[in-house]
Amino acid sequence: MIKVLKFAKKSWYVMIIILLLLFIQANCDLALPEYTSDIVDVGIQSKGIESPVPEKMREETFEQLVLFMNQEEEELFRTSYRKNGTIYELAAACEEDHKGAKKDGITYISEEEYEKFQQMLIEKETILSMLSSKGEEADAMKSQMLSQMGLPADTELITAFSMLPKETVLEICDGISEKMEDMSDLIGESTAIAFVCAEYEAMGMDVDKMQMDYLKRKGLEMLGIAVLGMVVSIIVAFISSRLAANVAKDLRNKVYKKVVSFSNGEMNQFSTSSLITRCTNDIQQVQMVLIMTFRIVLYAPIMGIGGIVKVIRTGTHMTWIIAVAVVTVLSLVGILMIVAMPKFKIMQTLVDRLNLVSRETLTGISVIRAFGREKYEEDRFEDASTDLMKTQLFTHRTMAFMMPTMMFIMNGITVLIIWVGAHGIDMGNLQVGDMMAFITYTMQIVMSFLMITMVSVMLPRAAVSAVRIDEVLNTETHINSPKKPEKLEEAVKGVVSFEHVFFAYPGSKEDALEDIDFTANPGETTAIIGSTGCGKSTLVQLLPRLYDVKEGAVKIDGMDIRQLDLADLRDMIGYVPQKGILFSGTIKSNIGFGRKEVSMEQIEEAAEIAQASEFIMAKPDTFEEHIAQGGGNVSGGQKQRLSIARAIAKQPKIYVFDDSFSALDYKTDQILRKALHEKTKDATVIIVAQRISTILHADKILVLDDGKIVGQGTHKELLAENEVYRQIAASQLSEAEMNASAGKDAGKKSGQRDHGKKEVQ
Repeated sequence: MIKVLKFAKKSWYVMIIILLLLFIQANCDLALPEYTSDIVDVGIQSKGIESPVPEKMREETFEQLVLFMNQEEEELFRTSYRKNGTIYELAAACEEDHKGAKKDGITYISEEEYEKFQQMLIEKETILSMLSSKGEEADAMKSQMLSQMGLPADTELITAFSMLPKETVLEICDGISEKMEDMSDLIGESTAIAFVCAEYEAMGMDVDKMQMDYLKRKGLEMLGIAVLGMVVSIIVAFISSRLAANVAKDLRNKVYKKVVSFSNGEMNQFSTSSLITRCTNDIQQVQMVLIMTFRIVLYAPIMGIGGIVKVIRTGTHMTWIIAVAVVTVLSLVGILMIVAMPKFKIMQTLVDRLNLVSRETLTGISVIRAFGREKYEEDRFEDASTDLMKTQLFTHRTMAFMMPTMMFIMNGITVLIIWVGAHGIDMGNLQVGDMMAFITYTMQIVMSFLMITMVSVMLPRAAVSAVRIDEVLNTETHINSPKKPEKLEEAVKGVVSFEHVFFAYPGSKEDALEDIDFTANPGETTAIIGSTGCGKSTLVQLLPRLYDVKEGAVKIDGMDIRQLDLADLRDMIGYVPQKGILFSGTIKSNIGFGRKEVSMEQIEEAAEIAQASEFIMAKPDTFEEHIAQGGGNVSGGQKQRLSIARAIAKQPKIYVFDDSFSALDYKTDQILRKALHEKTKDATVIIVAQRISTILHADKILVLDDGKIVGQGTHKELLAENEVYRQIAASQLSEAEMNASAGKDAGKKSGQRDHGKKEVQ
């Protein structure tokens, strides 16, 4: 989780806002069960009467209550009410409940004093209700008490008590109070509220209207809180989604920029399919978990803790049920996590593998068809897809098993609460509304733990994705611009010199290039030839710093290229790789790719030099013709010529052609090189080739063999002096051509070729 959240750390203030909104939402959700409890207990059972302290009462009732009070209680009681004709109105209020809303004529007392006043009234109202009640038990008690007093059986108990000395009445009240101690507080409060309700009815007040007013008021308040919770929830969802999307966008940009900055050495650490997966699927996993984090992971603990606090305040003495529920849920989830977790950890690797097979199949579709290996590739894809499917099925089935089991547990908890709560209601220790609220709070607490555990199932996969993203972002790029780059003179000449260069691929113990030492001057063509795998392409890749040398130095105009800014260095070089690479777009955009600002005239000139104008003009849209991804809708020769045109349009000081003429026929090759020579007469040209015909007229030819320069000179010099070069020439040229090249006339026409000896490149 920490790994995932660190990606969003720069938006910390947004997360704080979300957290505050979640507290508001949780308070709204936690308040609703209390309203349900009030509606049931007060609105329905108590007819909307909230307090056992009557707002009004008759003078007769007032005096009857005073009858059972001691002097201190009577004094408090009389000061708490004021007489208005034959009606006594409440003139006391709790100070804590009326802050900022005090009215004249009201006696405000502390919360503690008001609590004592209320308890005193509950006791006296309960005694008065018992003495005034009807029924067999009440009549039996009445007869017994009147008999003890020596009064007629038809005498009213209240009248009888008024005839007794105060001390005697108080003694009787104390005896009744002792018996009431075994009674539940809820029964006493309910009896007192029933007394108040009866008093209101006796006064002619519309109790039904009071009940409906209470229900309407509580219902509207409940609706308002529910709407507020909904609005806050929508806002949280919107902000969370926006934040997660922005984090995902930033991550994609960072990963992309990092990958673009990789040298060939770093690129070799990751497969292309893996980098694509990390930039798409892995970041998507992080985005999903971020949304779930802000909407569930942060919200669930607030709800859980808040629910526990609310449950403790209800005083239902059923808290142990919550502990049972939570332990059961956590045990089940723990078992499922142990079973499913390993599968989640390998799922991303299987996605990588599927992407790899898909990419290889789609990229090499022509080769697959040519060799009739469709069935083999289908089986390979099927294997990768099946492995991923089996893993996903296992995890999904595990999760599918979890939900019905959780519902069974939650329903079982509900039944347990009702069973235990019913006994509490029967004993008078619990009200129906409180039990309903307890059920709701318990479900909220259990759901909070359930939500956390469900998200925790997603976390391992997201954690793996976060680690994979971190691997890319934390990969050290070994080829970077220096902190304080140096600048070449404004008039760059383009003199390229390799000074005793040694190079080994990352992780390799053997050198791919050894003691490479030569100079390529402007206005000259320097060619490099050698057998396959001798290091020709590796050598020219050192110039734009696709790799860095192990020992020695590569210099331009006498300055080490490692001291130059990478952008400045590569801006001086027009590089054409072995494989012509085109981008989706148009022919125009591909030719002008190397320069920010390039005119149409320059693009047309580059195409003309590269011998691409003929096939371009044959296209329906000419230079605006669409190029498919990877140049899939042009031939290999056309792709190569467009790649050459791209380098020409850049107008660099140094041209590097890495076997870039191999797909051209001899005639096109000859015409292109002639036109190119005119265009690049002031530039340094380095050509890597395997065809002798491509480099016959080069000013300098380097012969590479096993990573070393074994010969250096012109074609004639090397043909006469270098055995390696002579063997290459013999495999491609006829004897007459070799003799003609060496200045010897063997009596054969110089244009005749021995196709039996020639090796087709």
